Amino acid sequence: MRAVIITGGRITDYAYIKSQIRNTDTIICADSGYNHAIKMGVRPSIVLGDFDSISHIPTDIKILQYPSKKDETDTEIAIDYARENGFTDFLLLAATGTRIDHSLTNILLLKNFVERGEKAMLIDEHNKIMLTNTKLNLEAQPGEIVSLVPLTTCYGVCTKSLEYPLYEATLQVGKGLGVSNIIASENATVSLEKGLLLVIIAKD
Repeated sequence: MRAVIITGGRITDYAYIKSQIRNTDTIICADSGYNHAIKMGVRPSIVLGDFDSISHIPTDIKILQYPSKKDETDTEIAIDYARENGFTDFLLLAATGTRIDHSLTNILLLKNFVERGEKAMLIDEHNKIMLTNTKLNLEAQPGEIVSLVPLTTCYGVCTKSLEYPLYEATLQVGKGLGVSNIIASENATVSLEKGLLLVIIAKD
């Protein structure tokens, strides 16, 4: 079972984002993520947050309201709720957008998932964003772009089935060595010995 957290970022292609949701997923809306759920025609199991940006508070769905002055974002509260209910596999939708502060914060939440040994991904219309400190199997098709962006210095980076291979490479923060590689064939992988590595499957 996977928890899908719909938060309040930007969605322009609702059909594509909805296609990323499985029938078996449990949908949790963080505040105005409920507005997105309505537009996609999906029903969440719960809506939670401080409700400062929601269009209306539903009366036929479970809600949990929190004070507006709090130490966690609504997205973090939604993740904590999912964890309390036994989820270890997460998909974050509408977690990026025009607010770079919110986008970066949500992307960096992936660090917490990795440290807890959980599975997580952010998806928007142009990116599938993951973080690893060990190995990832890339669910991507030949020809797709993949970028490796280190959050810390990453040692022993190896790739399989990428057009520009890396073997025992060191990727440093602020250097673009891992940007804009290409999936060469199916079953592509990325691994590393030490560090935190963002893996982004991107399209223009």
